Amino acid sequence: MFQESAKVAGQSRFLVTFSKALILVLRVALILVLAGAGWLIYRQLPISASPQNNMPSTSVQIVLRQPDNGGPTLDVPVSLYPVDVIAVRHEFFTEPRAGKRFEDFLKERMKGRTPVSTRLDKDGHGSVALPPGTWWLHTTIGGDEQLEWRLPVTVIGAKQIVELTPQNAYTRSKSF
Repeated sequence: MFQESAKVAGQSRFLVTFSKALILVLRVALILVLAGAGWLIYRQLPISASPQNNMPSTSVQIVLRQPDNGGPTLDVPVSLYPVDVIAVRHEFFTEPRAGKRFEDFLKERMKGRTPVSTRLDKDGHGSVALPPGTWWLHTTIGGDEQLEWRLPVTVIGAKQIVELTPQNAYTRSKSF
């Protein structure tokens, strides 16, 4: 009888020890799951919420060099995007996404960054402040010959000049 009660007491001590160890393992697993969920949310935050947004901006000057046969074009809009919008548009339309608009898809690809717009004056000059990184410049001028630019611009340093010439234009077409 004494052996039997000692056996029962040993089993109950084992069960108590096992349940305490199991509770400890479950507590650690809960902490790891919560930390992992926090990390997943942190990774999806927009870039503007991260500390690296405090980087100094670069003054980018855009200069339009007119073709020989064309005069100055007044008030030309210029857009700078943090992603290649044409490539994003191609990706969106080649793989249809049910219930998702292109604007939402583009916003997702830009990861919280926003496009920047400026205008070229009558002399073909414009200026904009951009954070460092790769940007895509898009602009079109009309006239006898329509010129379109889609240029990748790597922004670094304090000041940078981007020249738009007929030679670095993306497309050239005659207007009739």
